[in-house]
Amino acid sequence: QVQLVESGGGLVQAGGSLRLSCVASGRTFSRGAMGWFRQAPGKERESVGAISWSSGNTYLADSVKDRFTISRGNAENTVYLQMNSLKPEDTAVYYCAADSAYGPHVTQNMDYWGKGTLVTVSG
Repeated sequence: QVQLVESGGGLVQAGGSLRLSCVASGRTFSRGAMGWFRQAPGKERESVGAISWSSGNTYLADSVKDRFTISRGNAENTVYLQMNSLKPEDTAVYYCAADSAYGPHVTQNMDYWGKGTLVTVSG
């Protein structure tokens, strides 16, 4: 059974930084992808970013690409989201996700999901 567990969320002032971590268990995604989505209150879920394990290629949404960085750990089951210059509009529940393949679809949906971690940015 695949499990994804996020950590690192919390309350931060605007302009601050947070680093989210996600650890997967139950399988590795050496030929697939891991990534992050977020959902703000009253809004639809949106993709934040994704990373291909095999190539290291990354995707970041336009709204965050100048402030956030996605990276993978040395083990093939950990992904990080470094968030800098946070804004109140970044407030959301952030979900880690993983997929058996990396492709355009990872910006829409992935196979496996964590339960989410709340990030609150105060203005």
